[in-house]
Amino acid sequence: MESDLRSIGELARDSGLSISALRFYDGAGVLAPARVDPRTGYRWYAPGQLADARLLARLRRVGLPLADIRAVLGAAPGSGAARRLMDEHLRRLEHGLADARRELSLIRRLIDQRENSMATPPAEYRFTAPARELAEALDAVRFAVGGDPELPVLSGVLFDLDGGLLRLVATDRYRIALAEVSVESVAPEEGAAPVAPAVSAVLPVALADAVRALLGSAAGVVELALGAGAVHITVGGHRIEGAALDHDYPDYRPLVRLEPVHRIGLPAAELRAALVSAATSSLPSGPHGAACEVALLTVDGEGRFAVTAPGADTDGAAGALRVAVNRDFLLEALPADAPGQLVLELGGPITPLAVRTADRPGTFSVLMPVRLPA
Repeated sequence: MESDLRSIGELARDSGLSISALRFYDGAGVLAPARVDPRTGYRWYAPGQLADARLLARLRRVGLPLADIRAVLGAAPGSGAARRLMDEHLRRLEHGLADARRELSLIRRLIDQRENSMATPPAEYRFTAPARELAEALDAVRFAVGGDPELPVLSGVLFDLDGGLLRLVATDRYRIALAEVSVESVAPEEGAAPVAPAVSAVLPVALADAVRALLGSAAGVVELALGAGAVHITVGGHRIEGAALDHDYPDYRPLVRLEPVHRIGLPAAELRAALVSAATSSLPSGPHGAACEVALLTVDGEGRFAVTAPGADTDGAAGALRVAVNRDFLLEALPADAPGQLVLELGGPITPLAVRTADRPGTFSVLMPVRLPA
């Protein structure tokens, strides 16, 4: 009976949600009323829905996406699904806070430069890294450097120093590759600056290639210096230097925070062999609309992974996940010698996929999937 129900106004008052918000969440399938008057369209809510409305109000305050709000309210009691969604959202918020801190650090430096335009140029930030690890990091990202003349900033390798970690990044918008190298600060000379919490430079691809050639198969450590628009690298008594690209590199961090549905572990050589031998379809999905060979990665309802051609019988398999990829791009993302174990992370047909090296979680590639014709 209506006497046992709350009106939409009463629920709004008791939950902290507005009437318009309750109408929106009804239309979005998040919190439907227990009864709608067929004549007036007025909404009535059951007593037990007050708890859901109050929970919804708090989920809204912390910025939980609508789909996740729906999942939290619909989660089966005792399943742990709602808690997992909260943990994932907290991680996103923490990442966002870390990003904001880095940006604010850069903003402060830019303000200082703007307000002290006649001051001495900023000092270099000097640090050391294992030569072999730096060489491997350059090898791991080089394939993803862009070549579009209209996007010159992507024609280089980003050296992104954050405390004791140097991250190398390259992207051409269709894929992005990252590699991490642990570094140690060099005691600054008198008047020089210590290693900054966050500083970066984009090395033109020619300079990055020259650095890789200088490293060769060297052991020991390499000394690097970033700052004032220049890069200096010294290894084995040899020194190379050059100007960094005078462009702001895109914020890559949100692009590489993936939430995969499937993690497939397999030998790199096995995946390479499957991609080389699988049938493909030629589709206009490459850079500038160029045709590329597309392979289909599938995971069936039992978790079995396979590489097939778009249009194969697996397209209709119930419960199968299908992700179309540029076959050549994925091959380039695999380690050149293909010796070890890989982890392939898949989220959905239009979600970026990641290729990780099992023993180096900070070195990985992210590829955009190819949209198949309807």
